[in-house]
Amino acid sequence: MNFQQLKIIREAARCEFNLTEVANTLFTSQSGVSRHIRDLEDELGVEIFIRRGKRLLGMTEPGKALLTIAERILDEAGKVRRLADVFTNETSGILTIATTHTQARYSLPKVIKAFRQLYPNVRLELNQGSPQEIVTMLLAGEADIGIASEMLVNNSSLAAFPWFSWHHALLVPAGHELVQNQPVSLSTLSRYPLITYRQGITGRSRVDRAFQSAALKPDIVLSAQDSDVVKTYVKLGLGVGILADQACETEESEELVRIDATHLFDPSTVWLGLKRGQLQRNYVWQFLELCNANLSLEEIKRQALSYSSDDEPVIDFQI
Repeated sequence: MNFQQLKIIREAARCEFNLTEVANTLFTSQSGVSRHIRDLEDELGVEIFIRRGKRLLGMTEPGKALLTIAERILDEAGKVRRLADVFTNETSGILTIATTHTQARYSLPKVIKAFRQLYPNVRLELNQGSPQEIVTMLLAGEADIGIASEMLVNNSSLAAFPWFSWHHALLVPAGHELVQNQPVSLSTLSRYPLITYRQGITGRSRVDRAFQSAALKPDIVLSAQDSDVVKTYVKLGLGVGILADQACETEESEELVRIDATHLFDPSTVWLGLKRGQLQRNYVWQFLELCNANLSLEEIKRQALSYSSDDEPVIDFQI
């Protein structure tokens, strides 16, 4: 048994048992993946996957038990690798941040600029994804910091810290009739074609909930993950945009006009997330402090270095 086999088991579950995707993720061949699976099954004497011909359909009961063990082993192995990095690289290394497009584009630039001035030898990686994908990256140890919605707060394996609250705003082409008919009501808004975020990101659930509570059915003609994509189609006149307010602040007034919508939709909170009990380098703590000056290093460490079950502190290997 080896780590590559365990990684294949983990990635097979993540990729919905598509061996081509597993091979691409692990930078190997599909035949190599199949061989590792056969070797492991021969060694253990049990079938790990449910098959139909050469296709994998799911996991057997022994396979599900093995997946749980494999994830735990790989997580602990990752901590061993991070341990040496913590004690040898105080001011250099890689900081991986998993975040949404909106935060990467509009909220993070000033923080990253300040961080680079403090840690010029630290390379930053921004991995963009949905809140669920961000949670997955944090739990798998593939990101140091996650930045997303309340989904970070709702996972007991993560320590989450508030960054800021925001509202949605409306965006329309200059000269649109809604500019002269403010404040805009939900009833009025529901009569226009709307362009906003897709399900699961950037407060879309709050938009849907507002219309549902008012017994209104919005005409959402286009939804996207990217704020800039939404704005592109608003400029084309396809509909009224519903975007995060920070995504509207950079627009030139001669093209698009921002309309206040704080009275229409509940505010959202952006959260900073860390995996509980995971070894961190000094600059990870510093990045969180740069985001929210009201956070103290002591409080960040207290929450991040505790177990979710009984709040028992883990050994503090931080420097």
